[in-house]
Amino acid sequence: MLECLYHAPVTMDLVECYQIMEGLVNLRPNLLQGLLESCTSIKVKRLFLYLADKANHHWFPFVDLNPIDLGSGHRYIGSGGVFVEKYLITVPEELAHYV
Repeated sequence: MLECLYHAPVTMDLVECYQIMEGLVNLRPNLLQGLLESCTSIKVKRLFLYLADKANHHWFPFVDLNPIDLGSGHRYIGSGGVFVEKYLITVPEELAHYV
């Protein structure tokens, strides 16, 4: 999933990434914690957390966001779109309004 997000939105569609994220219902928060802390891409981490939050996964509240470096400043994922204040990213409208 992290690799998919690394290539989004250039070679991987963000709505498709979200659909994949919806299926990730059995992730282990302790393993995921380590992966997110060691990931060096701010874009990937912010997108992953945004999509997991949007999918309302039961494991998401068990991920501690404090030690995960989300960088500073605003990131644009694609052109135009909707600003997501919690993660300081702008995502395409198609993804923001996808149910």
